[in-house]
Amino acid sequence: MELQKIIYQVQDGIATITMNYMKNLNAIDEQMADELMYVVNEAENDPNVKVVVIKGGSKAFSAGGDIGYFYQLIQNGGDVNMDDLIAKVGIVADGLKKMSKIVITSVCGAAAGAGVSLALGGDFLICADNAKFILAFVNLGLVPDTGATYLLSKSIGATRTMELAATGRPVSAQEGKDLGFVYKVCEVDQLDEVTMKFAQKIARGPLISYKNIKKQIYNSVYADYKDWLDQTEIPTQRECAASMDFQEGVKAFMEKRKPTFEGK
Repeated sequence: MELQKIIYQVQDGIATITMNYMKNLNAIDEQMADELMYVVNEAENDPNVKVVVIKGGSKAFSAGGDIGYFYQLIQNGGDVNMDDLIAKVGIVADGLKKMSKIVITSVCGAAAGAGVSLALGGDFLICADNAKFILAFVNLGLVPDTGATYLLSKSIGATRTMELAATGRPVSAQEGKDLGFVYKVCEVDQLDEVTMKFAQKIARGPLISYKNIKKQIYNSVYADYKDWLDQTEIPTQRECAASMDFQEGVKAFMEKRKPTFEGK
């Protein structure tokens, strides 16, 4: 597969997946989702890969969905159907948790919407002190997708997840660490070094042990993850995407004004 929005490299047992389409701040559109599915599968099946690192750019990890694309569809009178996109990112989300190799997500700058979900999809989240995690879905009249509600409920509990999902407020790097979903925080100019040093340590470790630790945790905590993605996440997002509130949220975002939601 020809990669246009991702750089994929394998060196010394470390597979590095770099989202590299800053034109829209690494928004996860269908092409990005296709490329992510491909490289996650490649990393899983490559015996030379011992650990996986997922990263974005210095300005942003990922801004989430491509709101500009949604806006164009709405302005042209078209419907926004996210089912295929959400199904694809669901395969990525479940694939990261099910993967037999340790996954490290390395976050600099903003991780918004599905970008938060992708960052949470790793086994260890390392971020720069300028990182911000924003479950911005509610501002568009949507629900979190790419597994965010599921993963956060498992890690920080339902009450805190409700607060972050319903308010969409930014969470700083330090608060993420205090809540428990961030493993380590470092200065911006040290992020790559800290991430790769940790990846190298994992690559030198007992890989069979790591594989089976992940299997134990997956079977005890995430066994129903894919069913939840298919049976809960897709239909709830489908209902929201068909609402007038979603159209208003997208228009307000692009027109730089506050939305007026009507619950329709």
